[in-house]
Amino acid sequence: MKPYLKWIVALTLVLGLVACSKSGSNASAGNSNKVAVVISTLNNPWFVVLAETARDRAQELGYEATIFDSQNDPAKEASHYENIIASGYAAVLFNPTDADGSVANVRKAKEAGIPVFCMDREINATDAAVSQILSDNYSGCVALGQFFVEQVGETGKYVELLGLVGDNNTWNRSKGFHSVVDRFEGLEMVAQQSADFDRAKALEVMEAILQANPAIDAVFCGNDAMAMGAYQALVSAGKAETVKVFGFDGADDVVKLIAEGKIVATGMQFPKVMAQTAAESADKYLKGEREFPQKTPVAVELVHKDNVGNFGDYGRK
Repeated sequence: MKPYLKWIVALTLVLGLVACSKSGSNASAGNSNKVAVVISTLNNPWFVVLAETARDRAQELGYEATIFDSQNDPAKEASHYENIIASGYAAVLFNPTDADGSVANVRKAKEAGIPVFCMDREINATDAAVSQILSDNYSGCVALGQFFVEQVGETGKYVELLGLVGDNNTWNRSKGFHSVVDRFEGLEMVAQQSADFDRAKALEVMEAILQANPAIDAVFCGNDAMAMGAYQALVSAGKAETVKVFGFDGADDVVKLIAEGKIVATGMQFPKVMAQTAAESADKYLKGEREFPQKTPVAVELVHKDNVGNFGDYGRK
């Protein structure tokens, strides 16, 4: 055989081996029985419920499921995705840290042939995740805003604690609330500050706000962890009985305080419904189904002293 023909044959064999290697790698990823549950943070009981419900439902459907905690850190989330892709997971049940920043991670998974199903938090892209299962945050906070006006009245001073500024839920909740409350000129917002959906930070932020604004009538919190932190600050300041606290999530500790008359209301999200829907959608996808709505809204229900007996364990009893 002529030398140049030998090189052609050798090159063909090498390219063939590379192609086979890639094909085999994709096939093993496609046949994987592992599902990743990537959660923004486990430093909040609500997200623990979301994570564990997603994991448990995936296991019931026959998959190995592993929970990854991003600790509200986009860099840690990106590292999790690198691990997931390298380890050949079949699907990701995803609670993003950042609506914009998380898009790249989802796209990387998609390019690797790994479908992603967002739950509770969304990403700002409609061509990356297969589906996004989300609470109707805006409408839930419209109802909460209406109840806020009923309870506080049409005049008074209030504080708003915002969640993570990079999370769309933060702004959807705030916009829904203000779409109602801003109609009443007598209701004055004296402070609006982020506490990152975190109980300890909300306590710290609320203590500082009370130093500057000791005479307030109410606090609207973008989630229940912050509502608990704000309530704790009010207790320490001796103002818990005069300042009305409103939360959002439906966390068990807040539901219990509503029953005791210590917190006024919250918006009940349904983390178990969202997590189960995400796991079941992933299962359907992996079995061949391809028609999924890009966004599936899950209704939020207002919880207050008159109906609190109907709620508990992160949903309806």
